[in-house]
Amino acid sequence: MASLRDLGLSEYEARAYRALLKTGPTTAKELSRVSDVPMGRIYDVLNSIETYNLVRSQSASRPKKYVAVEPQTALDRLLEDKKRELDEKANQYESIVDDLVGELETAEPVEETFWTAAVGPEETVDLLVERLAAADERIIMVASTLSQQFDIDMVGDLIVEELGEALDRGVDVSLLMRPELVEELPESVGEHYRSHLSRHEQFSLRTSRNVSGTFELIDNAEVCIEVPHPLNAEETFAMIDLKDREFAANVRSEFDPKWEDAEPLNL
Repeated sequence: MASLRDLGLSEYEARAYRALLKTGPTTAKELSRVSDVPMGRIYDVLNSIETYNLVRSQSASRPKKYVAVEPQTALDRLLEDKKRELDEKANQYESIVDDLVGELETAEPVEETFWTAAVGPEETVDLLVERLAAADERIIMVASTLSQQFDIDMVGDLIVEELGEALDRGVDVSLLMRPELVEELPESVGEHYRSHLSRHEQFSLRTSRNVSGTFELIDNAEVCIEVPHPLNAEETFAMIDLKDREFAANVRSEFDPKWEDAEPLNL
Protein backbone atom coordinates (compact mmCIF):
# COMPACT_ATOMS: atom_id res chain seq x y z
CA MET A 1 0.00 0.00 0.00
CA ALA A 2 1.33 3.43 -0.95
CA SER A 3 2.50 5.64 1.89
CA LEU A 4 3.87 9.16 2.35
CA ARG A 5 6.96 7.45 3.67
CA ASP A 6 7.54 6.10 0.15
CA LEU A 7 8.04 9.73 -0.90
CA GLY A 8 10.59 10.45 1.80
CA LEU A 9 8.59 11.55 4.87
CA SER A 10 9.25 10.07 8.29
CA GLU A 11 6.46 8.42 10.26
CA TYR A 12 6.01 11.51 12.45
CA GLU A 13 6.05 13.85 9.42
CA ALA A 14 3.42 11.75 7.65
CA ARG A 15 1.22 11.67 10.76
CA ALA A 16 1.48 15.43 11.24
CA TYR A 17 0.58 16.21 7.62
CA ARG A 18 -2.38 13.83 7.57
CA ALA A 19 -3.65 15.27 10.84
CA LEU A 20 -3.39 18.84 9.50
CA LEU A 21 -5.55 17.87 6.53
CA LYS A 22 -8.28 16.90 9.01
CA THR A 23 -7.94 19.71 11.55
CA GLY A 24 -7.47 22.70 9.30
CA PRO A 25 -5.43 25.59 10.77
CA THR A 26 -4.24 24.56 14.22
CA THR A 27 -1.50 25.03 16.80
CA ALA A 28 1.49 22.79 17.40
CA LYS A 29 0.09 21.72 20.76
CA GLU A 30 -3.26 20.70 19.31
CA LEU A 31 -1.55 18.97 16.36
CA SER A 32 0.63 16.97 18.74
CA ARG A 33 -2.51 15.73 20.50
CA VAL A 34 -4.45 14.66 17.38
CA SER A 35 -1.47 13.23 15.48
CA ASP A 36 0.16 11.33 18.36
CA VAL A 37 3.46 13.07 17.58
CA PRO A 38 5.18 13.73 20.96
CA MET A 39 5.17 17.36 22.04
CA GLY A 40 8.94 17.21 22.34
CA ARG A 41 9.18 16.44 18.61
CA ILE A 42 6.30 18.38 17.11
CA TYR A 43 8.18 21.62 16.37
CA ASP A 44 11.03 19.79 14.63
CA VAL A 45 8.50 17.82 12.61
CA LEU A 46 6.59 20.96 11.61
CA ASN A 47 9.81 22.74 10.63
CA SER A 48 10.76 19.75 8.51
CA ILE A 49 7.51 19.48 6.56
CA GLU A 50 7.49 23.26 6.20
CA THR A 51 10.89 22.91 4.52
CA TYR A 52 9.24 20.43 2.13
CA ASN A 53 6.63 23.16 1.43
CA LEU A 54 3.85 20.87 2.65
CA VAL A 55 2.53 23.31 5.28
CA ARG A 56 2.17 27.04 5.67
CA SER A 57 2.36 28.89 8.99
CA GLN A 58 0.69 32.01 10.34
CA SER A 59 3.42 33.68 12.36
CA ALA A 60 1.30 36.67 13.30
CA SER A 61 -1.07 34.62 15.43
CA ARG A 62 -0.29 33.75 19.01
CA PRO A 63 0.14 30.86 19.40
CA LYS A 64 1.48 30.21 15.89
CA LYS A 65 -0.85 28.23 13.62
CA TYR A 66 -0.18 25.82 10.81
CA VAL A 67 -2.24 24.72 7.81
CA ALA A 68 -1.63 21.90 5.31
CA VAL A 69 -1.00 22.57 1.63
CA GLU A 70 -3.58 20.86 -0.62
CA PRO A 71 -2.77 17.15 -1.19
CA GLN A 72 -2.21 17.32 -4.97
CA THR A 73 0.20 20.25 -4.61
CA ALA A 74 1.97 18.58 -1.68
CA LEU A 75 2.38 15.29 -3.54
CA ASP A 76 3.65 17.05 -6.68
CA ARG A 77 6.28 18.82 -4.57
CA LEU A 78 7.39 15.58 -2.94
CA LEU A 79 7.54 13.93 -6.36
CA GLU A 80 9.69 16.72 -7.78
CA ASP A 81 12.02 16.46 -4.80
CA LYS A 82 12.40 12.72 -5.40
CA LYS A 83 13.03 13.22 -9.12
CA ARG A 84 15.67 15.82 -8.34
CA GLU A 85 17.34 13.43 -5.88
CA LEU A 86 17.32 10.65 -8.48
CA ASP A 87 18.81 12.94 -11.14
CA GLU A 88 21.56 13.96 -8.74
CA LYS A 89 22.23 10.29 -7.92
CA ALA A 90 22.30 9.37 -11.62
CA ASN A 91 24.77 12.18 -12.33
CA GLN A 92 26.88 11.04 -9.39
CA TYR A 93 26.94 7.44 -10.62
CA GLU A 94 27.76 8.54 -14.18
CA SER A 95 30.68 10.56 -12.85
CA ILE A 96 31.90 7.56 -10.87
CA VAL A 97 31.66 5.33 -13.98
CA ASP A 98 33.60 7.89 -16.07
CA ASP A 99 36.35 8.00 -13.44
CA LEU A 100 36.50 4.22 -13.13
CA VAL A 101 36.56 3.63 -16.90
CA GLY A 102 39.63 5.81 -17.22
CA GLU A 103 41.27 4.12 -14.24
CA LEU A 104 40.48 0.54 -15.27
CA GLU A 105 41.44 1.02 -18.92
CA THR A 106 44.97 2.08 -17.98
CA ALA A 107 45.80 -1.57 -17.38
CA GLU A 108 47.48 -3.31 -20.32
CA PRO A 109 45.32 -6.09 -21.80
CA VAL A 110 46.63 -9.60 -21.38
CA GLU A 111 47.34 -11.15 -24.79
CA GLU A 112 46.31 -14.71 -24.08
CA THR A 113 44.14 -17.14 -26.02
CA PHE A 114 40.70 -17.43 -24.45
CA TRP A 115 37.34 -18.72 -25.57
CA THR A 116 33.84 -18.74 -24.20
CA ALA A 117 30.45 -19.82 -25.49
CA ALA A 118 26.83 -18.83 -25.10
CA VAL A 119 23.92 -21.17 -25.75
CA GLY A 120 20.38 -19.98 -26.37
CA PRO A 121 18.83 -16.97 -28.17
CA GLU A 122 19.09 -14.38 -25.39
CA GLU A 123 22.53 -15.51 -24.28
CA THR A 124 23.99 -15.35 -27.79
CA VAL A 125 22.60 -11.85 -28.36
CA ASP A 126 24.00 -10.67 -25.01
CA LEU A 127 27.43 -12.05 -25.89
CA LEU A 128 27.45 -10.50 -29.36
CA VAL A 129 26.36 -7.07 -28.08
CA GLU A 130 28.99 -7.24 -25.35
CA ARG A 131 31.79 -7.99 -27.83
CA LEU A 132 30.64 -5.33 -30.30
CA ALA A 133 30.67 -2.82 -27.45
CA ALA A 134 34.28 -3.80 -26.69
CA ALA A 135 35.53 -3.00 -30.21
CA ASP A 136 38.12 -0.21 -30.42
CA GLU A 137 39.23 -0.23 -34.06
CA ARG A 138 37.32 -2.48 -36.46
CA ILE A 139 34.29 -4.73 -36.70
CA ILE A 140 33.89 -7.12 -39.63
CA MET A 141 30.56 -8.90 -39.93
CA VAL A 142 29.92 -11.75 -42.39
CA ALA A 143 26.45 -13.20 -42.95
CA SER A 144 25.62 -16.10 -45.21
CA THR A 145 22.14 -16.78 -43.78
CA LEU A 146 19.40 -14.66 -42.28
CA SER A 147 20.47 -15.62 -38.79
CA GLN A 148 19.35 -14.34 -35.44
CA GLN A 149 21.18 -11.02 -35.67
CA PHE A 150 18.94 -10.02 -38.61
CA ASP A 151 15.95 -12.31 -38.27
CA ILE A 152 14.08 -10.64 -35.42
CA ASP A 153 13.24 -6.94 -35.65
CA MET A 154 14.00 -6.21 -32.00
CA VAL A 155 17.31 -8.10 -32.04
CA GLY A 156 18.30 -6.62 -35.39
CA ASP A 157 17.58 -3.12 -34.10
CA LEU A 158 19.66 -3.85 -31.00
CA ILE A 159 22.64 -4.91 -33.12
CA VAL A 160 22.27 -1.87 -35.38
CA GLU A 161 22.17 0.41 -32.35
CA GLU A 162 25.37 -1.14 -30.99
CA LEU A 163 27.06 -0.80 -34.38
CA GLY A 164 25.98 2.85 -34.50
CA GLU A 165 27.60 3.49 -31.13
CA ALA A 166 30.78 1.79 -32.35
CA LEU A 167 30.82 4.04 -35.42
CA ASP A 168 30.30 7.09 -33.23
CA ARG A 169 33.45 6.25 -31.28
CA GLY A 170 35.49 5.88 -34.47
CA VAL A 171 35.31 2.12 -35.10
CA ASP A 172 35.34 0.99 -38.76
CA VAL A 173 32.47 -1.38 -39.57
CA SER A 174 32.42 -3.65 -42.63
CA LEU A 175 29.44 -5.88 -43.41
CA LEU A 176 29.66 -8.62 -46.05
CA MET A 177 26.54 -10.61 -46.87
CA ARG A 178 24.97 -12.72 -49.59
CA PRO A 179 22.91 -10.61 -52.07
CA GLU A 180 19.62 -12.40 -51.42
CA LEU A 181 19.75 -11.52 -47.74
CA VAL A 182 19.31 -7.82 -48.52
CA GLU A 183 15.75 -8.43 -49.74
CA GLU A 184 14.99 -10.65 -46.76
CA LEU A 185 15.94 -8.12 -44.09
CA PRO A 186 13.02 -7.07 -41.86
CA GLU A 187 11.82 -3.63 -42.97
CA SER A 188 12.63 -1.93 -39.64
CA VAL A 189 16.16 -3.35 -39.61
CA GLY A 190 16.79 -2.22 -43.18
CA GLU A 191 15.52 1.24 -42.36
CA HIS A 192 17.80 1.42 -39.32
CA TYR A 193 20.77 0.43 -41.45
CA ARG A 194 19.94 3.21 -43.90
CA SER A 195 19.29 5.91 -41.30
CA HIS A 196 21.82 5.01 -38.60
CA LEU A 197 24.76 3.33 -40.31
CA SER A 198 25.03 4.39 -43.95
CA ARG A 199 25.59 8.04 -42.99
CA HIS A 200 28.91 7.10 -41.38
CA GLU A 201 32.01 7.18 -43.58
CA GLN A 202 33.49 4.27 -41.62
CA PHE A 203 30.57 1.99 -42.52
CA SER A 204 30.81 -0.21 -45.63
CA LEU A 205 28.36 -2.78 -46.95
CA ARG A 206 29.13 -5.23 -49.74
CA THR A 207 27.51 -8.35 -51.13
CA SER A 208 29.04 -11.52 -52.51
CA ARG A 209 27.80 -14.98 -53.40
CA ASN A 210 31.16 -16.32 -52.27
CA VAL A 211 30.23 -16.08 -48.58
CA SER A 212 29.97 -18.93 -46.12
CA GLY A 213 29.40 -18.93 -42.40
CA THR A 214 28.20 -16.17 -40.11
CA PHE A 215 30.74 -14.52 -37.83
CA GLU A 216 32.11 -11.27 -36.48
CA LEU A 217 35.81 -10.36 -36.45
CA ILE A 218 36.62 -7.75 -33.83
CA ASP A 219 39.83 -5.68 -33.72
CA ASN A 220 41.68 -8.43 -35.58
CA ALA A 221 41.94 -10.15 -32.21
CA GLU A 222 38.78 -12.18 -31.63
CA VAL A 223 36.13 -13.95 -33.64
CA CYS A 224 32.49 -14.51 -32.69
CA ILE A 225 31.26 -17.56 -34.56
CA GLU A 226 27.55 -18.27 -34.77
CA VAL A 227 26.67 -21.96 -34.55
CA PRO A 228 23.47 -22.86 -36.45
CA HIS A 229 20.89 -25.13 -34.90
CA PRO A 230 21.39 -28.70 -36.15
CA LEU A 231 17.69 -28.99 -37.03
CA ASN A 232 17.26 -25.48 -38.48
CA ALA A 233 20.21 -23.80 -40.17
CA GLU A 234 18.52 -20.39 -40.05
CA GLU A 235 18.25 -20.49 -36.27
CA THR A 236 21.25 -19.66 -34.09
CA PHE A 237 21.94 -22.38 -31.55
CA ALA A 238 25.03 -20.93 -29.89
CA MET A 239 27.89 -18.49 -30.25
CA ILE A 240 31.58 -19.11 -29.66
CA ASP A 241 33.81 -16.15 -28.86
CA LEU A 242 37.45 -17.00 -29.53
CA LYS A 243 40.14 -14.51 -28.57
CA ASP A 244 43.18 -15.66 -30.51
CA ARG A 245 45.19 -13.26 -32.70
CA GLU A 246 46.65 -16.03 -34.84
CA PHE A 247 43.23 -17.49 -35.62
CA ALA A 248 41.81 -14.00 -36.16
CA ALA A 249 44.64 -13.26 -38.62
CA ASN A 250 43.78 -16.42 -40.58
CA VAL A 251 40.12 -15.41 -40.72
CA ARG A 252 41.11 -11.93 -41.90
CA SER A 253 43.34 -13.36 -44.65
CA GLU A 254 40.37 -15.36 -45.94
CA PHE A 255 38.02 -12.38 -45.67
CA ASP A 256 40.10 -9.73 -47.46
CA PRO A 257 40.04 -11.28 -50.98
CA LYS A 258 36.29 -11.88 -50.74
CA TRP A 259 35.79 -8.29 -49.64
CA GLU A 260 37.84 -6.97 -52.56
CA ASP A 261 35.78 -8.99 -55.05
CA ALA A 262 32.43 -8.10 -53.45
CA GLU A 263 29.96 -5.57 -54.84
CA PRO A 264 29.49 -2.32 -52.86
CA LEU A 265 25.87 -1.77 -51.89
CA ASN A 266 23.92 1.20 -50.59
CA LEU A 267 20.80 0.21 -48.64
